[in-house]
Amino acid sequence: MQRFSFSENNNKTRLMGIINLSSDSFYKDSRCYSTEDAVVLAEKMIDEGADFLDIGAESSRPGSKPIEVEEELAKLIPVVSLLVKRIKVPISVDTYKPIVVKEVLQAGAKIINDITGLQQYSETAEVISEFGAGVVVMHMQGNPEAMQIDPTYKNVVDEVKEFLGTSIKICKEAGINPEQIVIDPGIGFGKTQKHNLEILQNLEKFASLEKPVLLGLSRKSFIGKILDVPEEERLEGSLAASVLGVSKGASIIRTHDVKATRKAVKVAEAIIKGESA
Repeated sequence: MQRFSFSENNNKTRLMGIINLSSDSFYKDSRCYSTEDAVVLAEKMIDEGADFLDIGAESSRPGSKPIEVEEELAKLIPVVSLLVKRIKVPISVDTYKPIVVKEVLQAGAKIINDITGLQQYSETAEVISEFGAGVVVMHMQGNPEAMQIDPTYKNVVDEVKEFLGTSIKICKEAGINPEQIVIDPGIGFGKTQKHNLEILQNLEKFASLEKPVLLGLSRKSFIGKILDVPEEERLEGSLAASVLGVSKGASIIRTHDVKATRKAVKVAEAIIKGESA
């Protein structure tokens, strides 16, 4: 079995395009209501420069509730099975349930994006290791349904780093290779506005974990609060946050807006590296 690795092409910022199969996802323009909708969006994102696609069937917006495994699989498997035949970029699936993880990896997905950082179900890491898949371990305080009810930290950066360090240890103990692991500080997941900004201000401190950093910033509420605008008017704020993230060491940007993000990141990279192209 060929193992997936994040180490390839690591000299540029990579983009992960978001495909939502849930009607409950916070940004309505990202929702796909059929397999064909998902294929059209996937092909568009790849044409615009996506390096990965991240497919989710269970909303994790604040206040959302989990769905049954059967419902999640019914939405995911047809899309994943078709996309692996139609596209060449690796497919990530946003899930944390061991049964779902196994089924989507069998269907051809190459990455699991676990919002619980592998800390809800110990079996998830073992399944990922068995398939030689990549994994994004994200920090979240609590669960989506209640995570924004008074999230509290003594030192948010240190506590998120400690959590992610534990997730990395879980990966290693399960036999997941170091180059298959990416970390995500979980902007907006169990964090106040102050917490989100503090993490972004100190993003370079996560370099001590020696893993690529993924940032999911796209159109999130912290941007809406700064600009006082709804989701559909948060593109410019998302681009600004993404550029800052790249300047502070982010390796992967998870985005709804691949084309615009690719252009913004390309300029940021040119400035950082002192290169014109």
